[in-house]
Amino acid sequence: MKKALFILFGVLGVENVQAQQAAKSFWDDPVSHPMLHTYVVLAFISVTIILTIIVCILLIRIVSMLSQQMEKLRVEAKGKLYVPEPAWWERLAQKLNASVPVAQEKKIELDHNYDGIRELDNHLPPWWKWLFYASIVWSVIYLGVYHLSSSLPLQEQEYENDLAKAAEAQQRFQASQPVASIDESALVYEAEPKILEAGKAVFARNACGSCHGNTGGGNSIGPNLTDEYWLHGGGIKNVFNTIKTGVVEKGMPAWGKAMSPTDVRNVAFYVMSLEGTKPVNPKAPQGQLYKPEPQPEKSDTTKTAALK
Repeated sequence: MKKALFILFGVLGVENVQAQQAAKSFWDDPVSHPMLHTYVVLAFISVTIILTIIVCILLIRIVSMLSQQMEKLRVEAKGKLYVPEPAWWERLAQKLNASVPVAQEKKIELDHNYDGIRELDNHLPPWWKWLFYASIVWSVIYLGVYHLSSSLPLQEQEYENDLAKAAEAQQRFQASQPVASIDESALVYEAEPKILEAGKAVFARNACGSCHGNTGGGNSIGPNLTDEYWLHGGGIKNVFNTIKTGVVEKGMPAWGKAMSPTDVRNVAFYVMSLEGTKPVNPKAPQGQLYKPEPQPEKSDTTKTAALK
């Protein structure tokens, strides 16, 4: 038996060490998780204990029932009336509630009678009194620990401590992440599907549609993003700068303070992709017409070399 227990605890110890080294949660991959064997053993032990308790309870009830039947036969054989004794849980309930049996209510009856309704001098149940006394003791401990000695922080201080821990964790996380930088002077718009999809997600996540419409057609607050007219300059560089620095006097926040440079770049590309689309009920054009300068054609080195 000792050897079996030693082996069991040895297995559990090894599994616990492996579990500390595992990065994934058990539910991510239960079959391959190093704690699987431990959980199976613990589940087997738990089921065995539960079944043992159930069997013991049933055996006790059977023995009690047989004893009660034998006592009943013995009492009836003497010609007496058999009155079964209350079960242990009934006796426990009686002690906890301190209730007076109906046959003995005459002892606690008061002299008050209201239309045939009698008043009894029942006391509060002992369990209720114990809880009440325990709450008094706890209140004294709470007062001393939280208010007099300040050994533990109050709720407001706990909230502030949690905020400080969260800010510290955020700073550590940001410090561990590489800082993305975007060279605004070198930005060139290209309809790359991945960037446009990411920009669309940023546009929706930050509720840009509340001012510019979900399809970019504008509304009473923000301008139309689908035409060729721009209030603060067209082109990818101006659009990027407008999103980054904002236009506070017109209600446009400086998203560069809340977004990463990559997110600003992505949403700027997405805004550029909206030009030429035809949303339902678009807002009238605002600002100045912007026509991009024609890009110089790239020379075909292969053809040039062939001509030479």
